[in-house]
Amino acid sequence: MKNILYKISGILILLSASLYMFYPAVAPWIMAFSVVLFSVITVTSPYTGKSIRGKRLFNLQILSCVLMIAATYLMFKNRTEWVLLMISGAVFLLYSSFVLPIELDKEKEGD
Repeated sequence: MKNILYKISGILILLSASLYMFYPAVAPWIMAFSVVLFSVITVTSPYTGKSIRGKRLFNLQILSCVLMIAATYLMFKNRTEWVLLMISGAVFLLYSSFVLPIELDKEKEGD
């Protein structure tokens, strides 16, 4: 269930970012809901491994959630800088989501 909500919230984040061009009054609310859901699921699913690199990658995911929360705040304030924060958070999240499973596999092979 947690995995499905995680994917739905990610899709809603993308949808609300693109929806902002057409409906700037509604998009921040969808973004706020989806970013909070995404962040809560990320925080409640901690890194289970012991490697320093894996912990760093998990902290990078937390940083990306904080950046997305800040972007949502700027979206509510009608500031255009929200785009920069959202892109930065997305890049960090993309990197960590590709590298973290590889790191977990390396740890499982080493045990």
